[in-house]
Amino acid sequence: QVQLVESGGGLVQAGGSLRLSCAGSGLIFSLNAMNWYRQAPGKQREWVATITSDGRTNYAHSVQGRFTISRDNVKNTIYLQMNSLKPDDTAAYYCNSFPDPGRDYWGQGTQVTVSS
Repeated sequence: QVQLVESGGGLVQAGGSLRLSCAGSGLIFSLNAMNWYRQAPGKQREWVATITSDGRTNYAHSVQGRFTISRDNVKNTIYLQMNSLKPDDTAAYYCNSFPDPGRDYWGQGTQVTVSS
């Protein structure tokens, strides 16, 4: 059984930083692309960042240059370092992997609130 558990969310002032973590079991992160998504109240869930199995990273335009996704293969954990946070970054952040059609795994989410 695959479990993804996010942590690290909280309340921060605009311009501040947070680091989110996603720890997993039942899925080897280093063998799969891992993603961060977010969903703000009243909005659709949106993709934030991806780290591929070979370590390549991609970011949504809205977070490019401010967020960094990384992976610790020993801990089977991915991270999202978020700097220069803006009120528009306020959302629930979710860890995700979909290794193949029919397997789509999500964590329970961690709330990030950025005050102005």
